[in-house]
Amino acid sequence: MDGKIKKLYKIVLTGGPCGGKTTGQSRLCTFFENLGWKVYRVPETANVLLSGGIKFSELSDDEAHKFQENLLRCMLQIENTFFELGESCDQDCLIICDRGAMDAAAYIPTNKWDLIMKENGLNMVDLRDNRYNQIIHMVSAACGAEDFYTTEDHTSRREDVSLAKSLDVKASASWIGHPYFDVIDNSSDFENKICRMIAAVCQKLGLDTGDRLATNSKKRKWLVKYLPNDQLFPPFQDFDVVHNYLQTYTKNMQARLRKRGQKGHWNYTHTIRRPRVRGQVIEVKTQLSHRDYVNLLSQKDETHYPIYKKRRCFIHYNQYFQLDIYCKPCHKRCEGLVLLETYSALEDQELLDRLPKFLDIEAEVTGNAAYSMFNLSLVEEWDKSKNFCHYLKGPDEDLNVGDHKTNQVSYIHTNGKLRK
Repeated sequence: MDGKIKKLYKIVLTGGPCGGKTTGQSRLCTFFENLGWKVYRVPETANVLLSGGIKFSELSDDEAHKFQENLLRCMLQIENTFFELGESCDQDCLIICDRGAMDAAAYIPTNKWDLIMKENGLNMVDLRDNRYNQIIHMVSAACGAEDFYTTEDHTSRREDVSLAKSLDVKASASWIGHPYFDVIDNSSDFENKICRMIAAVCQKLGLDTGDRLATNSKKRKWLVKYLPNDQLFPPFQDFDVVHNYLQTYTKNMQARLRKRGQKGHWNYTHTIRRPRVRGQVIEVKTQLSHRDYVNLLSQKDETHYPIYKKRRCFIHYNQYFQLDIYCKPCHKRCEGLVLLETYSALEDQELLDRLPKFLDIEAEVTGNAAYSMFNLSLVEEWDKSKNFCHYLKGPDEDLNVGDHKTNQVSYIHTNGKLRK
């Protein structure tokens, strides 16, 4: 490995019927093998068991409940076998899980799923957020590409379009809240859909792919006037999030820690954003243990306040959104701040049509330095700070620190403290 730190990356490839999951798995495997990675493919546990003659229609409620519990246990054990192989492998290793633990939750009433979790000593944060590095949901052709929906090439598929849509919604809803959840919809042709899926994995890994997987997907951000009643939202997951910026050896690099969790269970991530390489912002994210997180906190940058948020994750019209509600304690500029974010390759009007109508959106602020978390967290007032970053491009914000020019920044957070 020439002194390089070996990468082990675990993804779940899920989705509704006829979404391109099988083709996507094959293409993803080939792509990474060509890069010199070892690739393991974890089979879909439900198919393994159901191919043995089990029919849900013949099971009593108690039998069905016990079957789902045993399916989950079996799935976790099969995955653990591959995960251990990945740990011992001396190559960079990608493990592709054909569906994952939370997919089972899509077919079980919430109270029964909670019972299974309790009886097996499991919790949502570990099972959904910490177990896998990334979730890819391939939207069914029944949702937006109905002319291409077919069951002819799948021996165990019998769903009509209506049922396929319902199953797609259930499958995606079960993963809402994972920190790296990508929904690959049918807004492009199938070839580009597959390329977008592979590009999403490469982007999270920080791999430079040149123009091989060129897509026009980018992060978009909007300012929201206020948080509406919970009843107006589709199914959602709320998380407590804390960001801390760390000291770096150069102003052209960002480093930060994130603590993200629910009900006392936490996920820890270290992010480094490096200077541009061939026009691409390279961002490397690493999951941490609690001990490593605490150790790295000693390197926090005292020129930045910690950022506290409530993050609400939901899907609306096959588009995955994150709503960040800034919380106290915070700088006065963050009081009352609510930002909506998504990644999309859609054209402007098509994306605008998908924005949640139940949110009172004030303006798009993509690329606006006033809404960069790096700048929002600065201790100093912006007009006095040499650390203000006002060159923002790339997946979130890119750094060009210094030479603060306040006349280039548009402040439009009129219901809070940002005004201009």
